[in-house]
Amino acid sequence: MKQDLKNRNDVQLLVSEFYKKVRENKEIGFYFNNSIKNWDEHLEKLTDFWESNLFFVSKYSGNPQKAHIAVDAQNNQQINAEHFGIWMNLWFETIDEHFEGELAQRAKNNARKLSSHLYLKIFQNRG
Repeated sequence: MKQDLKNRNDVQLLVSEFYKKVRENKEIGFYFNNSIKNWDEHLEKLTDFWESNLFFVSKYSGNPQKAHIAVDAQNNQQINAEHFGIWMNLWFETIDEHFEGELAQRAKNNARKLSSHLYLKIFQNRG
């Protein structure tokens, strides 16, 4: 029986399993694989992000908006809504494989908001 996300270890499992899928995905994997040089460090930072996001702790420091705008610029502004949709589907799939409950649902809702915000900021930054 699946349980809800309860702690950092659960978040770490979610993030690592999710990014395994992302890295292997033929539509979006190259954006990540070409821009992330140290995956261990990046996964730790993303675990901090989602732990902060879900459990309201102050561990994350960074600027996802700036990072995503830079990746879009490095890729000739080719990132589109379909790429964000693939990301969302993989995120939901990974959550559903491992977890269920209130925080699992919050992780989905927060990812919806995040992806919409980041895509709009990328689009706005294109001039």
